[in-house]
Amino acid sequence: MDAVLRAAAIYFVLMVLFRIAGRRSLTDLTTFDFVLLLIIGEATQQALLGDDFSVTNAILIISTLIAIDVGFSLAKRRSKRLAKFLDGGPTVIVEDGKPLTKRMREARISESDVMEAARTTQGIVEMKDIRYAIIERNGEISIIPFK
Repeated sequence: MDAVLRAAAIYFVLMVLFRIAGRRSLTDLTTFDFVLLLIIGEATQQALLGDDFSVTNAILIISTLIAIDVGFSLAKRRSKRLAKFLDGGPTVIVEDGKPLTKRMREARISESDVMEAARTTQGIVEMKDIRYAIIERNGEISIIPFK
């Protein structure tokens, strides 16, 4: 039972921490981000397993984490409010060629991030040519150009 409680606690703590870190933290990993993710994974493993390295304990932990994840998926299907709380929603960060600086600051997105997405996805080189830039739930930036 201890392993189940540890697994559930770690799951919720990581959900909160990654939610605080923001959507962009999970896309386009830099070397620093990758190393940090490996360290988080190792720390999580140690916290989950404690002193019990048995196969039975590992199966119990994996089953618990999958059950929690499936439970959240089902709950999010039933409640749009819960889905928005857990996953967030798309956020417009550029409108009619003008950066919405408050929203960009909240999402920790710079104009250079927007322009990089504009260049790589649409071939746009100037902010004034962007009708909308939207940070999606998965952290990617969608660019909608003026036609």
